[in-house]
Amino acid sequence: MHIRDDLISAHDRAWHRLAAPGTWWSGVERVAIATEARAAPACRLCRGRRDALAPGMVTGRHDCASELSESVVDAVHRVRTDSARLTEAWARGLLQAGMSDGHYVELIGIVATVTAVDSFRHALGLPERPLPEPLPGEPARRRPAGAKPGLAWVPTLAPEDLTAEDPPMYQGKSGANIHRALSLVPEEVIGFFDLDDAMYLPDALLRDFGHEHRALTHAQIELLAARVSALNQCTY
Repeated sequence: MHIRDDLISAHDRAWHRLAAPGTWWSGVERVAIATEARAAPACRLCRGRRDALAPGMVTGRHDCASELSESVVDAVHRVRTDSARLTEAWARGLLQAGMSDGHYVELIGIVATVTAVDSFRHALGLPERPLPEPLPGEPARRRPAGAKPGLAWVPTLAPEDLTAEDPPMYQGKSGANIHRALSLVPEEVIGFFDLDDAMYLPDALLRDFGHEHRALTHAQIELLAARVSALNQCTY
């Protein structure tokens, strides 16, 4: 089976980012979050909640795979297994319990990265890629000065509000809402869309309908994307 070199390189970079200290989580914590993201689909509590009319109808403890706190494990498991039924009230509950909005956004970026790579390998019948060993160092703990509330459940950073201190997370991007979703943690935007460019299409090629840049056509890619979105109850 041949896998494109750029895909392999993108997955390598994603795994290096998982291991490294982030903006709010350490390397050890980031790998632990990745570990929980993998464990969540087999969690008995998560399975019970998925089958229930409402997730709050089922209580208990998660099958934990790390030393993370129960509230962090719950956030990872809910994002990984039942994201279609997350609510703003639930997100606010995380913040009231002590998780900062920056920690929350970075957690989502980690879970999304692991899910994308694992799903790719599962589709090809390949085993899970071993998670990396955490790298030492301290989180950057830098919050974008121009981030504002209003667009989402957490503040986001619009392209026009970028400062010279912010990394160029919208370079080559339209700055659409999908790009802004993780913008409270700019490094997660850069990292996730580095992966997205290889696994989907870069922004510049999305509407280049005169050329096909993948083995699949634009129409085939969008049909798959729409079907997966429907199965995951993604309404974006």
